Amino acid sequence: MHAEARDRLIVALDVATLDEAAALVRELHEHVGCFKVGLELLTAAGGAQVVELIHAQGGRLFYDAKFSDIPNTVAGAARGAAARGVWMFSVHASCGRAALTEAVANRGSSLVLAVTVLTSLDDAASAQIFGAPAREKVLQLAQLAAESGVQGIVCSPHELALLRASPALAPLPAVVPGIRPAWAAAGDQARIMTPQQAIAAGASAVVVGRPVTRPPDQISRAEAARRIIAEIAAALDAGWCAPPVPQGV
Repeated sequence: MHAEARDRLIVALDVATLDEAAALVRELHEHVGCFKVGLELLTAAGGAQVVELIHAQGGRLFYDAKFSDIPNTVAGAARGAAARGVWMFSVHASCGRAALTEAVANRGSSLVLAVTVLTSLDDAASAQIFGAPAREKVLQLAQLAAESGVQGIVCSPHELALLRASPALAPLPAVVPGIRPAWAAAGDQARIMTPQQAIAAGASAVVVGRPVTRPPDQISRAEAARRIIAEIAAALDAGWCAPPVPQGV
């Protein structure tokens, strides 16, 4: 298996119970670089239990709670995530410079990723919420995040070329959801690319959920992961690609 390609695949555990998560981690931890847990599982099962489960099975963890609150509360949440030894955790960039700075100051050895514009939002939805199209808002929020000292951002693959063209933002690692292989359904994602396209465009790592955890008929979860890793490897072998996310914890 292509080791660097494997390390760039993050699988989203979008399930509601610890038992479901445990089964997926047991099945996939040798095939993927990291597991992402979000609000569904964290709320249903509790953050501490989820972290313990994944770490006990040798998995690395992206704690995607998307903190968004006043600076003091974000600081406390960051300390809590860091104390659990997660590889990285997320904060909404829209919570502002002061909150982002507090997250960075209290991150311990974990990495802080700033979420820009959710990949489920198209330009019309972004304009309705933020007053600007997605590309414009992603660039603005990424600049704010970089100035606040974060270790990376989360954006859709469609903003990668814009970010990589900016001298100030080009070195910033980008973790990219909205990834759908050609053989998988788009689901509720609006701004998507295939794994190979995203890595070639400058993604440091890609986040894939349902195409791996609920793949189409006749494809096992392990085979789905292998197919995605092969796409990532093809992009890496073809030429320049963004550096991977730092190791952190």
